[in-house]
Amino acid sequence: MDITVIVHPNSKKPRIDKDLLGTMHVYVSQPPLEGKANKAVIEALAEHFKVAKSCVNLLRGEKSKQKVFRIII
Repeated sequence: MDITVIVHPNSKKPRIDKDLLGTMHVYVSQPPLEGKANKAVIEALAEHFKVAKSCVNLLRGEKSKQKVFRIII
């Protein structure tokens, strides 16, 4: 399953929310440096969907706030 995610790095309260259009917003406390925020998003999505971190892959948007992830269930 492919999902579109909007990432909010440097957040005080890490969480996952959905907006009215169904887009997921992932708030992580890590900064967007050297892929730290991407790793944190992968961990958050794996925990949210209850899968291993290796089942969550970043497809597009490595340096963008809007990213597309593939989750293998």
